[in-house]
Amino acid sequence: MGERKLRLGIAGLGRAFMLMLPTLSRHPLLELVAAADPRPEARARFVADFGGRAHETVEDLCADPAVEAVYVASPHQFHVRHVQIAAAARRHVLVEKPMALTLADARAMIAAADEGGIRLVVGHSHGFDAPYLRTRALIDSGAYGGVRMINAMNFTDFLYRPRRPEELVTAEGGGAVFSQAPHQVEIVRLLGGGRVRSVRAATGMWDPARPTEGAYSAFLTFENGVFASLTYSGYGHFDTDEFMGWTGELGQRRDPAAYGAARAALARLGSPDEEAAAKNRRAYGRDSAASVVQAGPQSLHNHFGLVVVSCDGADLRPQPDGVMIYGHAERRLDRLPPPPVPRAEVIDELYAAVVDGRPPLHSGAWSLATLEVCLAILRSAAEGRELTLAHQVGF
Repeated sequence: MGERKLRLGIAGLGRAFMLMLPTLSRHPLLELVAAADPRPEARARFVADFGGRAHETVEDLCADPAVEAVYVASPHQFHVRHVQIAAAARRHVLVEKPMALTLADARAMIAAADEGGIRLVVGHSHGFDAPYLRTRALIDSGAYGGVRMINAMNFTDFLYRPRRPEELVTAEGGGAVFSQAPHQVEIVRLLGGGRVRSVRAATGMWDPARPTEGAYSAFLTFENGVFASLTYSGYGHFDTDEFMGWTGELGQRRDPAAYGAARAALARLGSPDEEAAAKNRRAYGRDSAASVVQAGPQSLHNHFGLVVVSCDGADLRPQPDGVMIYGHAERRLDRLPPPPVPRAEVIDELYAAVVDGRPPLHSGAWSLATLEVCLAILRSAAEGRELTLAHQVGF
């Protein structure tokens, strides 16, 4: 990589931006130069924190001559339009997952990027995380033979975190399949070879007060013979962080004594408006943002629950501090160094694509294939049958 900085604009200063803020504020090859958000308090905070320009609309952001690339962190339903605006302005794009809500919208985003001659990278997903990339490298080394089976499981309190009303409506991009499955699917596709052949799935909607998918299980077969089982629950009971030494999804230390905190906090909110207000209080522009920007380095990597990759010669288990290798005669940890910048791999891939001209792994085509799997989970569950896929790509 070169040493010049990539000049990034932010489209949407909401929760997705907050989760990426430690990365965006610390990556040495990135400069935050502008942002767009309809909330004046968020725009004012951005200018105070980063000294860049703040715009009310994405159109104005993409017309800003200081902006070289745009991070589209707006709600799911706006991704296609905002990518089209950026591409028309010849701005490279990093767009949040899920890429889109339909395959047609995903194809429109790819077409806009091609027409505009810009790079399109989709992320973050946990498929960027160092433990999963190291696991892929171990597979590629050939030391453990071919991959045969993958098991992925994650139990969280996802459904009981404060939500806007549309986040509880599947058709508007709400629920565990649109918001959480892209992480798990990307990890499994990365480790299994990319090309999923078929999907058979079931979903769970078990709380009438939260009328969207809170859980799913899916069985995937790959063209190369690998098969994978994916399970996710966001119902706030068992927590797979217990299997990860009480390390949270973002590499933070968890307190098991805080069991049930999400449900308890939600129960104190009396209406959907109060819940939406509670979510807004977690958005950028509030006092909590300062601690995110100023937080020090962490010692552990991000993760997405329990993943076990069964190869001919070993089982491989990525975890926050490296990859556990369970071989024929030994059990050892292939340790990863602490991350100097959390989720740096996302910006590394964007930078390499834009500055060095390197084709990204998490391209539009790769992410359309992930979306196809997610949509197949919903459709298979609704129709009660196995579905064959048609838009898969490898790497």
